[in-house]
This record gives sequence, C-alpha cells and structure tokens, in this order.
Amino acid sequence: MADPQVPKPDVMPVDRAKWAGQVYLSNFVNSYYQYRDLQRWPQVRSVLIVGPGQGLSEQILRWKGYRITTLDIDAEFSPDVVGSVHEMTMFTDRQFDAVIASHVLEHLAEPYLNPSLREIARVGNHAIISLPIAGRHFQIRCKADIKGLDRSVIVDLFNVFHRPDGVTPRYSQGQHFWEVGMRGFRKKDLLRRISCFFEIVKVYRNPDWNPSMTFLLHSRFSKRSLG
Repeated sequence: MADPQVPKPDVMPVDRAKWAGQVYLSNFVNSYYQYRDLQRWPQVRSVLIVGPGQGLSEQILRWKGYRITTLDIDAEFSPDVVGSVHEMTMFTDRQFDAVIASHVLEHLAEPYLNPSLREIARVGNHAIISLPIAGRHFQIRCKADIKGLDRSVIVDLFNVFHRPDGVTPRYSQGQHFWEVGMRGFRKKDLLRRISCFFEIVKVYRNPDWNPSMTFLLHSRFSKRSLG
C-alpha cells in the first residue's frame, strides 16, 4: 500500500458542495432497496453507512428505527466519523449489525479493495454492498398488476476485453478506478474476492436502477448468525 504509484483514498474530484445539494431518482431507489434488504435480517438494529452521500438513506433508516452511524472520507458531507473504509480502526470488531457501502468501493484504487472488504466484514455481521456496472445498458421490462408480475431483460454493452489498471481513475468522469464487468472485475472475479471475507447471501441486479449490482453478505468473521 506504500507504492507511490497507488493513489491514496481521497475526496471525489467534483464540486462536492453542489453534488451534496442534489437529489436524484436513483437516491430514492437505492434507499428503498437498502431498507427492503435489511428486512432479511430482522434482528439488525445498528447500521454503519459508508459514504452517506446526500444522506437520504440515513434519514429513512433512522425514521424506520435503525441506529445509524455514518462514515465518509470527506468532511464536506458531515459524517459522524471521518475516515476511509479500508482502515476503520475507530470501530471495534462486529460493532454493527450491518454495514452498507453503496457505490463506494469503485472510488478506491484496486489495492485498497481487499482491505476494504476485510474491514467491512470485521466491523459488521452483515453487509449490503452495491457497485456500478460498466458500459451502457438497455432494458426491456414487463410489469403488470397481476400477481406481482415484473420481469426484466437487461443487455449490457461494454468492451469485455478492456482491463483497467486499477490505479488510474479513468471512468465516470475520473471518479471510478474500475466497474463491474471489466476484465479482472467481472462478477465472478468480485465474488471470488468477496467470498474470502463473506458468505454470499444473494446477488441481484437492481431492476429500477439497472447500472447497479447489489451483494447481500454475511461476515465470515461473525461469531453468531442473525439468520
């Protein structure tokens, strides 16, 4: 991690004050799915949100009775704790019932990915991790008010042969070092990494925000199972 060629975790290279003041439909979609996914573990009450962004999920989950702590490397977003996900030494082992890191890990250079996964698994019993999917996406969806019928077919268009170097933020206007689907970061590649620290509970493509893939996880370091 001391390699001078590897950029250290830092704030986003955008007008952060302007970004923090904006709210998008994806924020509401993401917040809803996070709340829905937490219902899988009814015993979960304490939640760490890594990268709270505009703070919508934080407000909704607090409203629904969860004890929320926020962590961000950027003090601009007024988190409860300022720090990086790859080194959360301020938290004790299994301090939280669950950790949410939505569209956070791709902002870190590849050498920080495994340490970040390890730290998330250490401080929380469960985790909800969402990551962006590379390329352009075309969706055909059939949704009818008949027994909850909702079916989607999503086609992704991206260069399957392209391999990011993992240390240059070339994607999403210089914010992402890598994205799901790129060589070395395909779903199977990420599952292999994640499985070192977590049991895979579920992986799904968000039908209401199709550039996003979510991983529901149970820490391998947890001393007890919440179901």
